[in-house]
Amino acid sequence: TIDARETAPLAATPELFLDAQGKPPKQFMDAVMGGRSVGTPGILRGLEMAHQRWGNLAWPELFTETIERAEQGFVVGERLQRLLELKLSPGLLEMAPGNAYFYPNGQALQAGSLKQNPEYAQTLRVIAEQGADAFYRGDIAKEIVSAVQNSDINPGKLALDDLANYDAIIREPVCAEYRVYEVCGMGTPSSGGLTVLQILGILENFPVSEWEVNSENAVHHFTQASRLAFADRNRYIADSDFVDVPVTELLNKNYLRERAALIQARDMGKAQPGVFAQYSYANDQSPEFPNTTHVSIVDAEGNVFSMTSSIEMGFGSGVMAAGFLLNNQLTDFSIVPEVNGELVANRVEAGKRPRSSMSPMMIFNAAGKPIHAVGSPGGARIINYVAQTLVGLLDWNLDMQAAIDLPHVTNLNGVTSLERGTAIEQLA
Repeated sequence: TIDARETAPLAATPELFLDAQGKPPKQFMDAVMGGRSVGTPGILRGLEMAHQRWGNLAWPELFTETIERAEQGFVVGERLQRLLELKLSPGLLEMAPGNAYFYPNGQALQAGSLKQNPEYAQTLRVIAEQGADAFYRGDIAKEIVSAVQNSDINPGKLALDDLANYDAIIREPVCAEYRVYEVCGMGTPSSGGLTVLQILGILENFPVSEWEVNSENAVHHFTQASRLAFADRNRYIADSDFVDVPVTELLNKNYLRERAALIQARDMGKAQPGVFAQYSYANDQSPEFPNTTHVSIVDAEGNVFSMTSSIEMGFGSGVMAAGFLLNNQLTDFSIVPEVNGELVANRVEAGKRPRSSMSPMMIFNAAGKPIHAVGSPGGARIINYVAQTLVGLLDWNLDMQAAIDLPHVTNLNGVTSLERGTAIEQLA
């Protein structure tokens, strides 16, 4: 797996989101908007690493189509107009140059209009010609840092050294057996792979394949398994380069059997995390918002690729530089660094990667052959979406499209959510 997750600036401290009195923002969006929430962008180094190891086309060829689209423009859709009118990203109206791009003359972009982005085309042209170094060390890097440090809202701490020193990392995937399959995903700093594997590991103790698809019994056990897994996630999972994460313990079959035994006929309410004597952390406090992209590809030669990427909110931090929006990934850290004197594992630290829910995964059969590649957008709900798809594929033998199309059920150790306008609503 390639970890191209953003990093906290070297100047960041655990108190990044606290005010002078040590208080967190009253509203979460107050942390999201502006330069303070921007982490060192990582995706380009990740794509560069993948291309250097496995790419066939010349690097410049990869940019041609997008450069043309940026120059010629795209037709604004109704969804983009609606999101802008809803002010999904309120700070966007207050920050230049994003406000002029998305709200020309103070009005949201209108569906059917043509929107060009010559500045982005030029940025891509430079990267195509000079490689990713042009992004991390040249004029583009200076534009990014200037935009963050001089943001109209919450100026941030990102510096040129943060970009120049950024590296994507090859990491071992986390894998576990589920029934007769091996399921593999991203390890830390993502919580996706571990939490999906915990949900499956708990469900493995029940005859899920004998239950009707999305029946009351199946949905009940799924939500309770998710409660238990999310309780552990929120306590223990963070960037393992900075804190000790009990990966082996969390995936231990005996431990997951004990967790499964906690599931009764009635909803258990708020689940508590398991106890591991050598790991003492407070619960994380970081809401995640559902704006992410995923792609899974299998080519004619049998190569398999599963990638999730994100700028966090739909319009990121609202800060724009060199023709593109910057992320607000630092809000994936816990907004508060400690609770009642106990440190949060996923607190902000200089150079640390924030916890994610991204869950690109691959499934292998008993012979070790890859049979599925999956993933999803959806913020913290990604974990449930992917786990539910895997149950559909591996327990109920649905085809891929049918598994993805299942009406969604989620529980992040809070309320159970049933997808509106689908048959699953009748289980309420």
